[in-house]
Amino acid sequence: MPRLLFLYLARRILFTTLVVQLALIVPVVLSYLLYTLTPAAIRAGLLAPALIGTMPTVGFITLPMAIGVATALEFARMSNEGMIAVLYALRLSVWSICRPAVVCAGALVVLGYGLANLMAPYYASGLQDVINVVRNSLNHRMLDAAHFYTFDNGVKTLYLQRWESPDIAVNLFVRQISIEKRQEETITAARAEFRRQPSGVVVALSNGSIQTKPFDTDEVRIANFDEYAMALPMQGSESLPPRNWRGVYELTLPEFIANWQTAKLDRRQAGEWMAEAAKRFGVPSLAIAHTLLAMALVLTFGNVTGRRGGMSSLVIIAIPAVHILFLVALESLLRADARFAFLLGGAAALEVGVSILLIYRRNRSTSPMRKLSAFETIAAAEPQTVAA
Repeated sequence: MPRLLFLYLARRILFTTLVVQLALIVPVVLSYLLYTLTPAAIRAGLLAPALIGTMPTVGFITLPMAIGVATALEFARMSNEGMIAVLYALRLSVWSICRPAVVCAGALVVLGYGLANLMAPYYASGLQDVINVVRNSLNHRMLDAAHFYTFDNGVKTLYLQRWESPDIAVNLFVRQISIEKRQEETITAARAEFRRQPSGVVVALSNGSIQTKPFDTDEVRIANFDEYAMALPMQGSESLPPRNWRGVYELTLPEFIANWQTAKLDRRQAGEWMAEAAKRFGVPSLAIAHTLLAMALVLTFGNVTGRRGGMSSLVIIAIPAVHILFLVALESLLRADARFAFLLGGAAALEVGVSILLIYRRNRSTSPMRKLSAFETIAAAEPQTVAA
């Protein structure tokens, strides 16, 4: 294939992939965030870290579908406009026509592996921090009035009657247990101002009292105060509160591989590890499989004469259907039993094999070269003798 034609087709496929990727990733990310985050979380400024934490993961998962749909769209366009027939007339093989799309798919496989193993684990920690804040209300602007909230595994309990402003509460109640002092404290205040520090939140209490009860006696000591300050383990102005756990999807590549020695001891953890491994190492490579399938279906069942048909639309629908089916099987089967990985690997290999077979057959049927029969050979060499 001429270099100019190769660059033209590759540029169109990459541009269409970018458009399709944006069309896929934006609604998926927004729908996930709207489902995960509450309006209070958006008001608390958690939308940006959640968005950054979601984009890389969704990006490498939808990238194979994007390149497959883009290839189907581009080849369907060339088929409907008669461009493929023209390329056949120029004595270009089917493999030459497919080469730009395959090269683009190979480049996106490398990009997908980078997103899956480098960027996604790093930013997934930020997303899980946001979910931790949402589920445990570790942002004071997300606290609802007339509700009890617990912190530090039940060590602290907080209740407020109503909000006077986004940072000032009226009639605050705090119950906390001090293991070091071996006592229980109950703090009440008529007014509380939440002040966000770089690493946490400090509550400035006004006009209240502190009731202290040691563990080993029934004596209760009461002390009144005009001003009192205490720290709460909430989201600070520069960072999210720490978590005491990490998911397998947050591990770096060396940590993830080393984690198999621990995960294989438990069936549930082994299934979770295998599902994550399939996403990290299997999903990006589907870009090649979906690209080959899109080209094979369009070239085999499409109309290369330039007349529009309904098969092109069916091919474009087939790529997302295959990809979604693979993702559903990945999440459901592998979490049930890690041995289903061989089944999914066989399905992906079958997709590649069938696609290559269809392209090979199409290449043979459109090959401009053929062997001449004995009569045609003699006629070409001695036309006057044959005519006589």
